[in-house]
Amino acid sequence: MALEAGRGTLGLHGPTLRGEGDTLPSGDGHTARGLSSNHEAEQAMTYIGEPDYRHGSLHGLGVLITNLGTPDAPTPSALRRYLKEFLWDERVVEAPRPLWWLLLNGLILNTRPRQSAAKYARIWGKDGSPLLTITQAQGKAVAQRVAARLHGPVKVVVAMRYGNPSIRAGLEELRRAGARRILVLPLYPQYAASTTGSTFDAVTRALSAWRWVPETRFIMGYHDDGAYLDAVAASIREHWATHGQGERLLFSFHGIPRDYLDQGDPYHCYCQTTARLVAERLELPEDRWLVSFQSRFGKAQWLTPYTLETIVGLPGQGVKSLDVVCPGFSADCLETLEEIADESREAFIEAGGERFSYIPSLNARQDHADALADLICRHAQGWPEADEHYDREAQREAGELARVRALAMGAKH
Repeated sequence: MALEAGRGTLGLHGPTLRGEGDTLPSGDGHTARGLSSNHEAEQAMTYIGEPDYRHGSLHGLGVLITNLGTPDAPTPSALRRYLKEFLWDERVVEAPRPLWWLLLNGLILNTRPRQSAAKYARIWGKDGSPLLTITQAQGKAVAQRVAARLHGPVKVVVAMRYGNPSIRAGLEELRRAGARRILVLPLYPQYAASTTGSTFDAVTRALSAWRWVPETRFIMGYHDDGAYLDAVAASIREHWATHGQGERLLFSFHGIPRDYLDQGDPYHCYCQTTARLVAERLELPEDRWLVSFQSRFGKAQWLTPYTLETIVGLPGQGVKSLDVVCPGFSADCLETLEEIADESREAFIEAGGERFSYIPSLNARQDHADALADLICRHAQGWPEADEHYDREAQREAGELARVRALAMGAKH
């Protein structure tokens, strides 16, 4: 969704380089440069304003629900655009920019898009990417629940950190709807700098272009939230009731480089906590469940144990039936549908396993929507829309009075 024509926009640059004066094209088509104070002073700043603002307008709460993102189509060209934006994010790949730019543009973007496009094509639905369609369904379900529980005007918008619909477009939609308070909910239960942290970066960069910056709150994560944990446990029980229970339950989370943990990222701890709390709800003995980390990228050490190595090794330990759940993924996507449900299943059977069962992500389950709505309503406390005494008619009357006063003082609208 484009910004309004004729309104000024702030050019958003790529990540800052380590040295001043360096200039490289960034992954999103902008320029990545060293930011010296002199250079910054020379930049003309134009903000997104509201010249047609109508005094006395009724303001409200905007909720921005975000997920990682997806390519626009399962094609090499679409994957190249998506991966270029994703992999240029400094939160995702913490490497010196000049060296990483050469590796990304010289090698990775010339080989990986075609490989990834073939995988996306296998999971692509008639309505598009599963991640996008599921997240949109989640947004609608959450919007209905939040509107029923809050007392003032609220608008819920879904956006993606990479690709479309973008975070800037989502925020612009909220701005046009009159949101003066914005609550951001990234759908990553376990905080990591490379996911939730990157989302907060993108939101604040986008808002830095606004003339009238709204009150903003961020939900950092919900790895130990009771309603979320109950929903995960319920989904596992329901799967067992239908498909039977395996000898082991494997909790597979997306991995991050080990160095990020060593530098203080809490993600690993949050994953372990989520798995333990779900296992307790299922009353599983400690020897019946495991934790592993998937989707390793590159040659550096990532969080261990690795999911694929764990799955392949279990048959040799006498485990012939395995259930795998991915509680860090709020919606099924390439990493769950292709990497786990397909590739990992095949690897387990080839290694001597007999039964492999993937337990779907929470997706658009009712209890999942309930849990997310609970999070939003709790974090909205203290804002007018969450006040049980909020009176829309009184707000409208106060707005009209304010408008009369503003016009009397010379306001245009």
